[in-house]
Amino acid sequence: MAYLDTSVLAAYYCPEQLSDVVGRVLGDITTPTISPLVEIELCSALSLKVRTRELDVSSARMIISRFQVDITSSLYELIDIGPREFQLARNWLSSFSSPLRTLDALHLAAAFCNDLELITTDKPLMTAAKHFSVRCHLVTK
Repeated sequence: MAYLDTSVLAAYYCPEQLSDVVGRVLGDITTPTISPLVEIELCSALSLKVRTRELDVSSARMIISRFQVDITSSLYELIDIGPREFQLARNWLSSFSSPLRTLDALHLAAAFCNDLELITTDKPLMTAAKHFSVRCHLVTK
């Protein structure tokens, strides 16, 4: 089982450089898992793409709709981020030993606490995962 961070889903749903590779990786995952944090971050990423004119509003809305259909049809297993994930993320951040940021710390904690491998396209997040002994796979070309 694998936990998908937002960078992977952004590449999956939006035309990006890694879209084809991400599509192949996701095809090999039996139970792709996400959290509600991914839903919020994907909307934020789409909003940024609209503001920077990389994507038009209509396309962004279609992506959100497709993503919601995929969630409703149980394409993804949805896990909660609860007190234990928040506590672990806080502990990692308060160690002052990495450049890890809040939302990435929560993604790492969600993967770690649920014994999932983190799948990401984000190199700094992969580095932090290694630092905190979270299983991680970096998707690259």
